[in-house]
Amino acid sequence: MFRVNEDYLKLPGSYLFSTIAKKVSAFSTENPDRKIIRLGIGDVTQPLCPAVIKALHSAVDEMADASTFKGYAPDLGYDFLRNTIAQEDYKSRGCDIAADEIFVSDGAKSDSGNIQEIFSKDTRIAVCDPVYPVYVDTNVMAGRTGTYDSTTGLWSNVIYMPCTAENGFSPEFPKEVPDLIYLCYPNNPTGASITKDELQKWVDYANKNGSVIVYDAAYEAYISEENVPHSIYECEGARTCAIEIRSFSKNAGFTGTRLGFTVIPKDIKTADGVTLHQLWARRHGTKFNGAPYIVQKAGEAVYSAEGKAETKSQIAYYMNNAKYIYDGLKAAGYSVYGGVNAPYIWLKTPNNMTSWEFFDFLLDKANVVGTPGSGFGPSGEGYFRLTAFGSYENTVEAIDRIKAI
Repeated sequence: MFRVNEDYLKLPGSYLFSTIAKKVSAFSTENPDRKIIRLGIGDVTQPLCPAVIKALHSAVDEMADASTFKGYAPDLGYDFLRNTIAQEDYKSRGCDIAADEIFVSDGAKSDSGNIQEIFSKDTRIAVCDPVYPVYVDTNVMAGRTGTYDSTTGLWSNVIYMPCTAENGFSPEFPKEVPDLIYLCYPNNPTGASITKDELQKWVDYANKNGSVIVYDAAYEAYISEENVPHSIYECEGARTCAIEIRSFSKNAGFTGTRLGFTVIPKDIKTADGVTLHQLWARRHGTKFNGAPYIVQKAGEAVYSAEGKAETKSQIAYYMNNAKYIYDGLKAAGYSVYGGVNAPYIWLKTPNNMTSWEFFDFLLDKANVVGTPGSGFGPSGEGYFRLTAFGSYENTVEAIDRIKAI
């Protein structure tokens, strides 16, 4: 008789956003006359910019002509995109990253979940708390997180780095030295950012202790402050300890088009000389068939002069939403964080409500959907996340409803 991977059975409940979707669906069925405004999941609402649409159309036309038709894509990505990324995202910022250290994929979520596969099963991971659930859940599936305590919401073999209002939502170095450290900046869910000097300390810590940092930079395009780095490779020594994951979903609206990439410098090596670059290349080539040609051409267009201007305008649109949410909630008496270098607003729930109690309250009284902070980890309890990715009109209506209650 077949057997299943029992590590999957250790996962408590369903994926956070699946749970939210089920609760909202049930509420909609019971209240079909109510207009629900969704500010929960980090999904964009503005259409792909004209430069990207033009590139998609052109690539589709190429696929209709035998002389320009493309079959299987190179599993690591087309050179035209990798070269563009290397120049525009890294060399232009003084970062020493080569095109062949960039692995094109179908999105940051996939890569942030799959990257753990190239590490040993006894690897100790450290995560911020609260944290994007994928980091922990995929390590649970791999069998390296130990046992789950339903009372505390903690895994026995995970090193947690609490991020609270008291420490400015910035993690402190853990007392136990981890093998793998997950950092996300600008942060999801808290909206916090990190200065270059503070990030340099993490790079120095990782190099000193032989740790690897998985740096999720999916929201770097939203950075507005000068002292906040767009890439971990702006820090000295990052080539020997850091993997960086990026996405086209939030900066260019590719949530439904799917494109991202991971950077693994060739300088990250084990004590016996095995490079993480070669392992990820082997894993990528075996398990991934390459992002579609038409999508990679669309990704290249993001870096054109027109694409840069148009995506910058979209980011400004969402950050205007973030400002409206932040200012509106602040005026209503809420304790509010984020919303400056990130499209997320992190707020303290009122009247000592739990995160899920506030979720139900907001859905019932204002018909607005957000994300309970406890879904991101124990330190998220008593907090709530709203996203700036809705339309401006819906954002204004949602905040006005919340202020009214």
